[in-house]
Amino acid sequence: MEIERINENTLKFFISYVDVEERGFDREEIWYSREKSEQLFWEVMDEVNEEEDFPFDGPLWIQVQALEKGLEVFVTKAQLTKDGGRLELPLEGKFSAFPITEQVDDILDHHFQYSEQEEMEEVDEHSISFVAYFNEFDDLIPLAKRLNPEGAITKLYAVENSYYLYIDFPFDVFTEEEIDDCLSIILEYSMESQRTIHFLQEYGKEIIPENVFTVIRKYFH
Repeated sequence: MEIERINENTLKFFISYVDVEERGFDREEIWYSREKSEQLFWEVMDEVNEEEDFPFDGPLWIQVQALEKGLEVFVTKAQLTKDGGRLELPLEGKFSAFPITEQVDDILDHHFQYSEQEEMEEVDEHSISFVAYFNEFDDLIPLAKRLNPEGAITKLYAVENSYYLYIDFPFDVFTEEEIDDCLSIILEYSMESQRTIHFLQEYGKEIIPENVFTVIRKYFH
């Protein structure tokens, strides 16, 4: 795999199809299986981070180009504007920078508004799920004291020295406005993670299997 650092927020890597297959992935399934493609991507990004010191938790913009012998991938970290209200992508040249909607609105739009049939088939009609990333476990304590969304499914995972909160809001318990409020509070203490529950279940260590906020408040008064 070849890695090229473009700037502080952007890098490019090339992974050959031979390398893809040596990692245990089929060349075709990474295009048709979302779970397999995400698994491959995060496996590669872990290596990229080790080699280039490129922390990648938080919103990312990804462009994949299929070449004859492999995949060329551009990864850019979105940056908060000075007012903290919007995300921007610091790209140059043909990848011009463009704004992204506010974090919470973007998350909700992703789940509530689907324009492509493929996305319509994948959406869970009964709930909306979200994964938040925390640098330190201590960041979870004030959040747990402030928020306790009864009826939500919560799990806490550790991957290396970082913590990931998985939370699922059933639509028969929460309104869109209530979900918006909860996510706004969570994002005051964390960043949205692009890692999926499937990745966390396979590669993470489950720290708290349920009722994360209640458990944390119980042991950390």
